[in-house]
Amino acid sequence: MDDGAAPRGPVLDDEQSRRLVEYGDVEHVELGQDLYTPGDGSYDLFLLLTARVDIIRDATAIEPELLVYQGGPGDFLGELSLLTGQHVYLTARVVSAGTLVRIGSATLRRVLAEQPDIADLLLEAFGERREFIRAVAGNALEIVGRLDTAETLDLRTYVTQLLLPHSWLDAASSSGRSLMTSAGLTEDELPAAIVDGTVLRRATPGTIAKALGLTYRPDGSPVDLVVVGAGPAGLAAAVYGASEGLVTVLLDRDGLGGQAAKSARIENYLGFPQGVSGAHLTRLAMVQALKFGVRIHSPCAVAGLDLSDDRRPSVLLENGSRIECRAVIAATGAHYRRLDIPQWPAFEKSGCIRYAATELDVREYEDQPVTVVGGANSAGQAALSLAARGATVDLIIRGADLGARMSSYLTDRIRAHSRIRLHTGSVVRELAGDGTLTSIVVERRDRRQDRLACRALFCFIGADPVSSWLTGVTKDDEGFVLTDSRLPAESSGTPLPFQTSAPRVFAVGDLRSGSTKRVASAVGDGAGALASVHAALAGD
Repeated sequence: MDDGAAPRGPVLDDEQSRRLVEYGDVEHVELGQDLYTPGDGSYDLFLLLTARVDIIRDATAIEPELLVYQGGPGDFLGELSLLTGQHVYLTARVVSAGTLVRIGSATLRRVLAEQPDIADLLLEAFGERREFIRAVAGNALEIVGRLDTAETLDLRTYVTQLLLPHSWLDAASSSGRSLMTSAGLTEDELPAAIVDGTVLRRATPGTIAKALGLTYRPDGSPVDLVVVGAGPAGLAAAVYGASEGLVTVLLDRDGLGGQAAKSARIENYLGFPQGVSGAHLTRLAMVQALKFGVRIHSPCAVAGLDLSDDRRPSVLLENGSRIECRAVIAATGAHYRRLDIPQWPAFEKSGCIRYAATELDVREYEDQPVTVVGGANSAGQAALSLAARGATVDLIIRGADLGARMSSYLTDRIRAHSRIRLHTGSVVRELAGDGTLTSIVVERRDRRQDRLACRALFCFIGADPVSSWLTGVTKDDEGFVLTDSRLPAESSGTPLPFQTSAPRVFAVGDLRSGSTKRVASAVGDGAGALASVHAALAGD
């Protein structure tokens, strides 16, 4: 067995241990006993009294068994999967018989709510252990694919957003080819994933989520609030809902963070003077939501609403399931617009067209010519991020004034940056290249056309509301959801803030007609909507 055991990290003091013991049941365990093994649907938190336990990543097709963590008396076992509900992917084996305290998942939520100091310590430890596991034990989930495809990027973005321990192998590398051979994979079956020995061909976020136990599974327990959409507005709504005592379920079709998660750096968000990446802000929000007991399921596609009972709306899932609840908060935001260019779908599929400028997106384009299309803050942030990595950036905007829709702190830096060339009053007319993007054609207002070298195009030209699933809810002509004061005058009664035409359905963030397209505004919407939810539920 290889030894890659993690450092012990945060530990409970004697007084904290005594308090934690009161929440669980004392058990005696024998040498060689497995407390949990890969494939188990869930596991408990264990506080070790006299027993010693090793956490092991089982051997894989290309890696030997690995010792991940050694727990002794006074230690506790567990990491973020205790809160996410993810299937077990490690083995906990007793190496010295003794006693321990078992604390179930529901009781663990009580601990996190009732013991703030213990909660802080546990969450810090869970986070540190997850990071260590991602570094040394990622082979519990192995992903192999081609770097230049959109499907591979989608998969890598998903597992990164959800902090899933994994290892990534490029299909063109020797290790990637070795894994493909051992798993019997062919090129047309990529990207693929191996989860606990099971090969997922043409893997998607959905198939990985199902294999790891992250998809929605009805268990008959009552639900107070369903939040649909896990961008900043939805995450904020879920955090405030769960922290205020509502049994809260958070669903998202794609992943966590929405458009904000794809922002390279948000520099005007309160409390982060040095800026924060959208991905990092999303991860912090996710852990906060898990702390308060939010049940997160992603990807999980919603098909519609059943509003036949005004007091018990139901969220209908595409897989046929339904979640009956007391209130719904819609936070599905908007999806990215695409340029009407014939070659667009082919280059999008090959991964040469991007709708984000995260670390994963920009790292391939150091010292390469790239194009950013768009005139709002997200485009400016992307241009600066790419230029900071050494790329030569052509920033294309249709309007004549860069400052019309972009904050001055970005426009000033863009105009001064030696690696960014600004093209105002311009549009992209053509994409060129054989499989891989090599150049674009830009047309000016005077009809003059220029061909620019380009290895990737980053598109930030706005979005359309994701509102088709909101059946029975009033929308404006563009599909954005009408709320409170924007509802037609004939609506019965005085609507609550963020309330839609359906009494117990609320809309927040970019989905809402008249919303301000800023992360802080979206978070404010999500938090503010909870006051309206409580008012609507007050009569129950």
